[in-house]
Amino acid sequence: MPLADLLQALAIVLVWGVNFVVIKWGVAGVPPLLLGALRFCLVVFPAVFFVRRPALPWRYLAFYGLAVGVGQFGCLFSAIKLGMPAGLASVVLQSQAFFTLLLARAFLGERWQASQLLGLLLALSGLALIGVGKGGNMSAVGFGLTIAAATCWAVSNIVVRQIGRAGHKVEPLGLVVWSSLVPPIPFLLLSWWLEGGERILPALRHFDLQSLFAVAYLAFLGTMLGYGLWSRLLARHAAAKVAPFSLLVPVVGLLASHLLLGESLTDLQLLGSGLLMAGLLVGVFGARLLASVLPGGVRRV
Repeated sequence: MPLADLLQALAIVLVWGVNFVVIKWGVAGVPPLLLGALRFCLVVFPAVFFVRRPALPWRYLAFYGLAVGVGQFGCLFSAIKLGMPAGLASVVLQSQAFFTLLLARAFLGERWQASQLLGLLLALSGLALIGVGKGGNMSAVGFGLTIAAATCWAVSNIVVRQIGRAGHKVEPLGLVVWSSLVPPIPFLLLSWWLEGGERILPALRHFDLQSLFAVAYLAFLGTMLGYGLWSRLLARHAAAKVAPFSLLVPVVGLLASHLLLGESLTDLQLLGSGLLMAGLLVGVFGARLLASVLPGGVRRV
């Protein structure tokens, strides 16, 4: 990978890792569901006038927008507001890779490689340790909502796979921008119902620079710049070269949360995070390693 592309990949990792700290800042002044609505409004306008609509049926855009928009980010924003440490959220959210395996097996009939099954077991062990770990200001509801966010992300991955199976070309940036037309209205309705006008109106009246920075960062840097550069890298290089960089996101998330928010983890949470990341590494690289040492290749189960 050329140096310029390598620097772009590292820039994406930095932007997406710091994203979790910015969410923490955002929900401090804006109710989480309202923050989601504002984020997706800025993603859509004015980008929808400059990014070509992908050649997909509207049902795919709607399903993807609801899963990754309302589901993933609605749960994640609410989780961080309700007591999930930002750094730990960046780790737990990566469990989406294994929820994707489970859903793909259940709904698409995909088979697992032995390394993926081992990675799944390691990751589930890590999640269990994080869940029972005390301290670090982690709440049970925050942890549960982060798991729900990871599951919704996995659902969106299944939608993308189904798009490919149906013979449609997946254009990541176009998919992100045009599917972002869907979340704002559900977010606003849910915000009014669950958060109420007594929280929404004061938040809008006292919308300060920190809130503005958070919304702009999440929309323009976290989404437009992040997915734009990511799409460019995937177009220039094999996915196997690009995808592993995403494993660095929780590392940056933990460091940024410690440096900027003063967060720290308990011993059990650290051990659980290590097991979860080990599971991700085994899931991504295990098949390649096994194929290099086993003459019969890697079996699927």
